[in-house]
Amino acid sequence: PRIGEGDTGLNTGGMGAISPVGFANAAFMEKVETRIIKPTVEGLKKENIPYTGFIFIGLIKVGDDPFVIEYNVRMGDPETEVVIPRIKTDLADLLKATADGTLKQINLETHKEAAATVMMVSGGYPEAYQKGHAIHGLDAVEEAMVFHAGTQVDSKGAVVTSGGRVLAITALGSDFKECLRKAYKGVSEIQFQDAYYRTDIGFDL
Repeated sequence: PRIGEGDTGLNTGGMGAISPVGFANAAFMEKVETRIIKPTVEGLKKENIPYTGFIFIGLIKVGDDPFVIEYNVRMGDPETEVVIPRIKTDLADLLKATADGTLKQINLETHKEAAATVMMVSGGYPEAYQKGHAIHGLDAVEEAMVFHAGTQVDSKGAVVTSGGRVLAITALGSDFKECLRKAYKGVSEIQFQDAYYRTDIGFDL
């Protein structure tokens, strides 16, 4: 998740994401479940931790094996913007069932389509950047979804930048290449001063 093309430069909170990723085949996911997910859940039980909510597990693939980089007790960004749109089951029902302890009664369904998101950030991010730049073209985006990350409405009712990571442009499609085409089309329709985004999301796939 570095700022520069080819994954170079300073680390960021993430410049894009794709779901699903091609290398996460059945054999790899079996390793994830048996080596990481199940031991994590069993560890919570063993420690008598009545955890309820998201467990976000950041993984890295080394050779053919998964390793944990981090755990978070929240969803990750911009991973959320490609995971949530692929969930077919009503998210409110999933959250309520999680709170009620009845999640095992729900059959989680997902859309077959892939999803990709591209982050538009303020020039200078992840170091110093300016705020308050007007954002134009939001209504022109038709083939993608626009998630607001660092925006606000100013006193005149205009949407302006208010953070380093400004917008996440997400699209669905038959494969990640179609998703990226749609997402980048959405990016091209949005303008704000000093806007920056990586043009090579998915290059490593």
